[in-house]
Amino acid sequence: MRVPIIRKNIKFTPDSKRVVARYFMNGEERTQQMVSRIMLLDEKQVLQTLEQTLREFARRHRNISSIFFKHCEKIRYIIEGMQIDYEALSLDRKMLIGSFCTMEYAIESAAIFNPSIIEDFDQSGLEAGEKRVIISFRATGEGHISSIVFRRGILDKDNNLQIMKNGNNIDKAEIEHKSLYNKERFLLKLSEMHTQDKYITQIMQDLPDEFEYAILKSMVKDALQDPTIRQERRTALEEISWLANSFYDLQFKHDSDITERVIFPISDSESRGIEDARFVRFTDDDGSTRVMATYTAYNGHAILPKLISTEDFYNFRVMPLHGAGAQNKNLALFPRKINGKYAMLSRIDGVNNYIMYSDRQTQWNTPILLQEPRYTWELTQIGNCGSPLWTEEGWLVITHGVGAMRCYCIGASLFDLDDPSKEIGRLKEPLLSPLEDEREGYVPNVVYSCGAIIHNGSLILPYAVSDYSSTYAVVDMVELLDALKKSTK
Repeated sequence: MRVPIIRKNIKFTPDSKRVVARYFMNGEERTQQMVSRIMLLDEKQVLQTLEQTLREFARRHRNISSIFFKHCEKIRYIIEGMQIDYEALSLDRKMLIGSFCTMEYAIESAAIFNPSIIEDFDQSGLEAGEKRVIISFRATGEGHISSIVFRRGILDKDNNLQIMKNGNNIDKAEIEHKSLYNKERFLLKLSEMHTQDKYITQIMQDLPDEFEYAILKSMVKDALQDPTIRQERRTALEEISWLANSFYDLQFKHDSDITERVIFPISDSESRGIEDARFVRFTDDDGSTRVMATYTAYNGHAILPKLISTEDFYNFRVMPLHGAGAQNKNLALFPRKINGKYAMLSRIDGVNNYIMYSDRQTQWNTPILLQEPRYTWELTQIGNCGSPLWTEEGWLVITHGVGAMRCYCIGASLFDLDDPSKEIGRLKEPLLSPLEDEREGYVPNVVYSCGAIIHNGSLILPYAVSDYSSTYAVVDMVELLDALKKSTK
């Protein structure tokens, strides 16, 4: 018997009007040619062209002139390599050059899917039974490049969701890279990434035990300029570089609305996208709270599990995860420590659910097998659909299963509070399966979630519809827990 589930009549769909101003550089040779042509313009032509560009694009972006300056600065080395006095260039000419190194990217033109939901830090000014929430999505645009976007809303006493209107301008964050690295841990992560040892040794042997980001980046850059470099060494050097780029802080402007903040791929490790962030409100032993999420960084040929944390949704810290258990996708952090240790769900082999414990939130080893595919709708693989939820009866884990024809369904399991490796119950039938009108999309026959919450005695379950759009459903917790406890009988 299936647990009753109520699908709510709300739909998040892709919006091609939501664009960011993205850096664009079409190779050094073509960029040199472009700069040469701009240098032939007199100042009047420069101003006229710049004013026309600003008329067309200034209203679509917050402070686009500063974006143009930044993008011009990115090719300063090319300009100076052309024997041009960069400092002598007029501000208008720099802005114009920067505009030619800028393009708009529609961050969610293709899909907005794989949502997670958490309780907002701010719960002031609400009526009884209401809760202010933040929903994150995986937004996908041209070339299947993914980023993280947010919506804020209020759940009422009947679990209906009122969503805030989107802001007008998308705001990318300022980035600040970590400045100092531990050589031993850095080498360990390169080993986990299967970067070839002989190329690691060549560049890392001369670095001290604690080395600076700028020094490593300079060494890699110099090595990549060798015209005789072999492809295997180039790949290894690029992997060293994108690992170094994977530690950074993000800062959004305080005059940006949360709907205007996008966590867009910044480092080389994320060049092909930021996938499936599983946000959770984490409560530490001292009672302090913060929001953390695991996500998968993808650069086209390798994936890197990462952790992002924030206390205000303006400032984010991003770090890669390390260890034998920090492999593959599908990691989800528990919302509190268990017996003094952090706990994490994972699917290191791509098939089964695992659990692991750690003294450090970024170091994960010794995964313990938790669940294997058991029922026909999950025989291909089983994984989590977000962080576990605490209930008095046990840890509620929303799962996904993949069956025949790569059909994705959502299930549920219950685990012991003190020892989550002990399964209390597991639904024999899916909690949620694709309806006929949910089967069509970018990837057909898929329902999927990256995180739920409990509100007003109900499970609030946002989910993606065939990797194209998103919606949410509501499940009565008494009925769900009762079904889970009976499932073992």
